[in-house]
Amino acid sequence: MSTPPHHPTPAPRTGHLVVCGDDALAQRLSYELARVYGEYVTVLLPSVRRNHGPQIDDLARAGGVAVVEAAEPDDDALRAAGVPGAAALALVYRDDRANIHAALRARRLDPRIRLVVRLYNRKLGRHLEDLLDRAAARADDGSARDVTTTVLSDADTATPALVAAAISGADKVVQADGLLLRVAERPPAEPDPAPCPHTLALAADGSGGSPDLLPDEADVVAAGAARGRTVLEAIGLAEGAGTPVNRPRMPQALPVATLFPRRLRYAVVGLVVLLFVFAGLTWWVTRDPPMRAAYRSILDVFGMGDPAIGENTGRQILQVLSAMAGMALLPLLFAVVLESLGTFRTATIQRPPPRAIADHVVLLGLGKIGTRVLDRLCDLGIPVVCVERDPQALGVATAHARRVPLVIGDVTREGVLEAAHIGTSRALLALTSDDAINLEAVLYAREVDPELRVVLRLFDDDFAKSVNGTLRRSYPLARTRSRSVSSLSAPAFAGALMGRQILGAVSVEREVLLFAAVDVAGHPELQGHTVAESFRAGRWRVLALDTTESPAPGAAASPGAGRSVAVPPPDHRLLPTDRVVLAATRQGLAELLREDASRAAREPSEPGGGARAGPGGRGPSARGLIKKYQPPTPTPIACGGGWV
Repeated sequence: MSTPPHHPTPAPRTGHLVVCGDDALAQRLSYELARVYGEYVTVLLPSVRRNHGPQIDDLARAGGVAVVEAAEPDDDALRAAGVPGAAALALVYRDDRANIHAALRARRLDPRIRLVVRLYNRKLGRHLEDLLDRAAARADDGSARDVTTTVLSDADTATPALVAAAISGADKVVQADGLLLRVAERPPAEPDPAPCPHTLALAADGSGGSPDLLPDEADVVAAGAARGRTVLEAIGLAEGAGTPVNRPRMPQALPVATLFPRRLRYAVVGLVVLLFVFAGLTWWVTRDPPMRAAYRSILDVFGMGDPAIGENTGRQILQVLSAMAGMALLPLLFAVVLESLGTFRTATIQRPPPRAIADHVVLLGLGKIGTRVLDRLCDLGIPVVCVERDPQALGVATAHARRVPLVIGDVTREGVLEAAHIGTSRALLALTSDDAINLEAVLYAREVDPELRVVLRLFDDDFAKSVNGTLRRSYPLARTRSRSVSSLSAPAFAGALMGRQILGAVSVEREVLLFAAVDVAGHPELQGHTVAESFRAGRWRVLALDTTESPAPGAAASPGAGRSVAVPPPDHRLLPTDRVVLAATRQGLAELLREDASRAAREPSEPGGGARAGPGGRGPSARGLIKKYQPPTPTPIACGGGWV
């Protein structure tokens, strides 16, 4: 007998976090908040029996998570989840309309709640963010609590990592708030072309384990050249170097040849020959001048001549034959013309891949993720061939607008990938929402080209590790990467819920390494210690000092304006006035957050306004560490003279 679902009604409480949704992102976000950040989470979902509801129910059984079932996130459902009095609410339904309606209801129920909304439409997201922030400002009770609204898109968050894995493969650049961090992957047994200050991660040892994030020097030395490494190559100011550069695209010629297909040419030639024959017969029968005979025969063929009354019998018979021939030929001619026009229209909208195309990227799947990836690849001028099963998919219109070659068909059938010229491509991006289809496409592509670079979208971590290990052992010379969109996006959504500014993230196999700016004041592990002493293996590492002067009171601060950053020596002692840029794991960043929250709870309230609400509504917010979340700029990737 199966165990009944566990969905208790959460006890009334304040300061908790609420997540609305039942897909992969909702599950990973709930896990991130409950297990990594140690927060109490209430999940509002339609049913624990559908989608990722069973996995969320397993989290509830382990404690720290409560589940509320409701078909729609109406007022009663939001009250049952404890939205009034909650510290923050994340709306991560797949449907943008459902998220918008729930956000408006939540702001009405509790104007002081922090909102994080998942929206695919960027323009609508900016308008919604402004609208909800205005509503919160009108209901301001005078406290310093962070009640801002953040609109994020999982597609925009995950796209840079997916493009980086397929195109550059090795170089990754994080740019945010005027800072630029360049990270590179070094394969095993490859010497360093230049000394790198820090090793951020060691690749898995091939036994199916996970990579070691932020290892200490002893582990790096012990690994030697047997394991791949992720290193920090440079950190500094962006100053426009990381600005994406859109390569000018040469205008593509219209497929004029489709206006004159072979059958149309044959029909025209047949009509011309017929006119010559009837013109010669007319001249022979009537003995008119040749030009007059040709003119009269053209009128007869097209049914525009006068009846040959009073003329000889031969002329009358010839006129009848001409009219009958014209009646038989003109419909055929018009049919061929219409067909050629339809072919021309199809060729201008849905372009088949050119026969000589090579060194391109085959993009499988044109859903929300695939559409964003297609936009980024086109902005870089990278040739792309798309494969999509559904002609009405979201990204088909984008492919038509950008005049990208498109193959409509099921990739599991023979000939579809061949039509996309997978044999001459540089990489395959399998980004459908079906893990089995992605894996089948990758395995087939491996048979065609054993050294082809592939990036496949897989949700299940255990399944992904098994697939990665098997593919790498079977094809040691090929580059294989698996990514989970929800895994790449969850840290950004969790950071927004906690009110934390995350500068960016870099994927290391199936793990994520975060970059954040932190004030040293109030952190005993940092304050008073040297840079070397503050390092915590597997937790965090100080990378640079942000020496930017704070703007004058009342002055508007522009991102990146007057920015100053310095890489400190290992013996530099961190002062309370310092602000550092650090790399951290999710656990390390959560540890700093819990420490900051506990310190804030011990501090007295601010004069005239009560304690500033930090994470979970439990105290003040540290300047720069817990504040209005700014979504990270899409990670640019150096690639062939442009930036992703």
